[in-house]
Amino acid sequence: MDTNNLNTLIIIVINGSLILLSFLNFINPLKVNKRANFWLGVSFLLWSTFWIEEITSIANIIEINNYFIIFIRFIQFFTPLVFYLSVIYFTNPDYKFQRSDIKHTLLPLLYLIVLLMQFFNFNIDQRIFQFLLIGLILYQSIFYVVKSYIEIRKHQKKVLLFSSDIEEIDLNWLEHIIILMFLVVIIVILYNILFYTTNLNIFINLAFLIIIYFIAYYSLKQREIYPLDEKQRSELITINQDESLAGIKRKIITDEEMIVIKNKLSEIMLSQKPYLDSELNLIKLANLLSITPHQLSYVINTGFNENFFQFINSYRVDKAKELLLNRKMDKLTILGIAFESGFNSKTSFNTTFKKITNQTPSEFKKTGLIL
Repeated sequence: MDTNNLNTLIIIVINGSLILLSFLNFINPLKVNKRANFWLGVSFLLWSTFWIEEITSIANIIEINNYFIIFIRFIQFFTPLVFYLSVIYFTNPDYKFQRSDIKHTLLPLLYLIVLLMQFFNFNIDQRIFQFLLIGLILYQSIFYVVKSYIEIRKHQKKVLLFSSDIEEIDLNWLEHIIILMFLVVIIVILYNILFYTTNLNIFINLAFLIIIYFIAYYSLKQREIYPLDEKQRSELITINQDESLAGIKRKIITDEEMIVIKNKLSEIMLSQKPYLDSELNLIKLANLLSITPHQLSYVINTGFNENFFQFINSYRVDKAKELLLNRKMDKLTILGIAFESGFNSKTSFNTTFKKITNQTPSEFKKTGLIL
């Protein structure tokens, strides 16, 4: 198979993969993060249109109408914005559109005006139009990639406040996609500037294909981030991270109440061992104490100077240490120790254990047994 035929095959697979991936996000087999997955599916569908001219050329379809090209290029411009919208819904499924969101239509409107001016051949050098269009695409892409990245980073700090297991809900995979998207945008634009063509070569198309399958793998195994119960979800979303961590901005309870709750919390952690529940979250633990999630978050962050994730997993790691050094537990594998300690995967166990102790579980066991 020669290079041209191979590139043609890759282009067809890319287009088909993106359409299939968008369809899978629409039907959402796991029924999780429904709004976020819907808009993620729309972004994949828009992304697939970037190869539509090449696909029609390969298939010997009738020459594309210029008005259709304008329409395709216009909706393509929305790809970064729609992706950003999916990020918003991943991090806040209760998000409601506001009047201020109208500002997001300004760049697409400006892009459409320039596109139409280029099409109707105004008495201006076509290179100026091309420069303006590329500039708008680059600005739009970088702007929403950066905004998406910031939202993900905020989310990664937020989940530490209410979940004891952040694996597959911290949106790490989405952060990686954002970085890849940024690199892809830069590569494509530089390629088009340097080679004066809209056709990507085989290496860039192959890179696109690898990225698409990376996205597919992680997007389709994403867990539900927030509780399905609307009231519980709202409680977690509205926990203000800055206030919870600083503790000095606004007192939720008195100092006397905090001492009482701290003592009760420590007692429950030792007697009932709720940390052994791998799905323990802020709401479950707050219910055990008969207080609100806001109050519990305040007590943990202010009274113990930790977030919820650190607080619960410190108990799990202590339990794991005990099991690792217990000769009677030698029959248990590392995964078995992880499950017995309240972790739900070997990956999260190893990562958390090493972060707290600066050793892997195996290293700790070996060192401890020698001593």
